[in-house]
Amino acid sequence: MKNINTTRFGEIEVEDDSIIVFDHGIPAFEDEHEFTVLPYDAESPYLYLQSVSSPELAFLMTDPFVFFPDYTFELDDANMKELGVSNDADVLVCSLITVPPTGVPDMTTNLLAPIVINQANMKAKQIVLEKTSYTTKHRLFPKKKEE
Repeated sequence: MKNINTTRFGEIEVEDDSIIVFDHGIPAFEDEHEFTVLPYDAESPYLYLQSVSSPELAFLMTDPFVFFPDYTFELDDANMKELGVSNDADVLVCSLITVPPTGVPDMTTNLLAPIVINQANMKAKQIVLEKTSYTTKHRLFPKKKEE
């Protein structure tokens, strides 16, 4: 067990085997290597990717397939090898969410660069997809058409 100080959740206790390791950090946060995933709540599609070493650093993310059932991409051999993936069922895909100043209705998610976690060995990487129409700002809740 490991105690982690967090800004959002106070001090929490996590199992050692629930710590996710990003060997190269996350783009713009290259010095952050260890995170844990915390559910927003039991019924929610949202999760927090909480840094183990920086209490204030937590990314809101989601399972992109909940909002975009047709979302698809292929992990190339180099990323599969780097993450040690030997069974596709071990792969958890998440996408980072941005909550703009205008609030929850305008939230977007980054489908261009998903977080890929190998749950078998807890290695993870944010992978920037190539040759795709996905962007960093897909609306989670499409705007309603004006009447």
